[in-house]
Amino acid sequence: MTNFEVYKKTLSFSFIGFLVDLLSLVIFFGLCVAGFFIFNKSTDMALLGLLIGALVSIPFLVLISIFISNRIKAAQISMMTYGVVDGKLPDNTFKAGFAEIKGRFGKITTFFLITHLIKSVFNQLSRAINRVGTAIGGDAGNAITSTIDTAIQILIGYLCDCCLGWVLYRKEVNGFKAGCEGAVIFFKHGKTLIRNIGRIFGMGALSLVVIGGAFFGITYLISNQFPQFFDTFAAEITEFVTRNNFENFPAALQDPKILILVFSGVIGVVIWGMIHSVLIRPFILVGVLRNFMAAGIADIPTEEQFAELEKLSPRFTKMRNKANA
Repeated sequence: MTNFEVYKKTLSFSFIGFLVDLLSLVIFFGLCVAGFFIFNKSTDMALLGLLIGALVSIPFLVLISIFISNRIKAAQISMMTYGVVDGKLPDNTFKAGFAEIKGRFGKITTFFLITHLIKSVFNQLSRAINRVGTAIGGDAGNAITSTIDTAIQILIGYLCDCCLGWVLYRKEVNGFKAGCEGAVIFFKHGKTLIRNIGRIFGMGALSLVVIGGAFFGITYLISNQFPQFFDTFAAEITEFVTRNNFENFPAALQDPKILILVFSGVIGVVIWGMIHSVLIRPFILVGVLRNFMAAGIADIPTEEQFAELEKLSPRFTKMRNKANA
């Protein structure tokens, strides 16, 4: 199967995930706006109401993320993995994907512990790479470190997903041991995998300009139809800043017109992120996953290589200990 064929066969997960993300967004903004208006009418402390609304939304968002969003993502990655490795997928990939993660992770706590450890190990390994820039020192060294860190953090997001795919693929071994193997693949074949950065940045930037720009414009036009809301919001900010003597607070954010621009920008970026994760990121991920799996299958990590990584990442040691428990 080509990358596009795998992408197309697993796209149903992305659309369901988008609907779940949209629900989360509606819950968050709905509770924020409700808190703003309720407190504005009853206590004249609208900003406090907005903050309370945001805090109330957090438990709902966490539950949705844990029990729905992440499972959809894991099911999609499992099907992508078998698509790039075996070259075929079942007709009903949605059903097969959830059956796969249910069989591999009987307990949801095991699944999240493995993914958490994978991310922490990869982040520690990336900090080891960043020492190159730090060793140079000065502004040049800081710039190099910042650039490397940004690039690696974006790539790590993809490689963590690839490592999860490896864990799902390696059915015959303990999930924690498979996670250790994935970390070795990342570190050992980093140069090969980093070649994907150009594609990741290029497609990400293009989608931001096109999708983010379009929704910025749409949100800006809609927001201008509700000037009273932004006038009230700006007045609340001004009152809050004056009452608390925040002299360095940006004056621009007390202007209703600027607030509309900021709000439109935030909404544009949020919606871009959601659409990017649905349509663009999965396509990139299939390509990165194919390279990751090919590197791992061609050279399955050994216990000796585990020992080498233990020197670089205490988190890796923790995951290895769980693998041997």
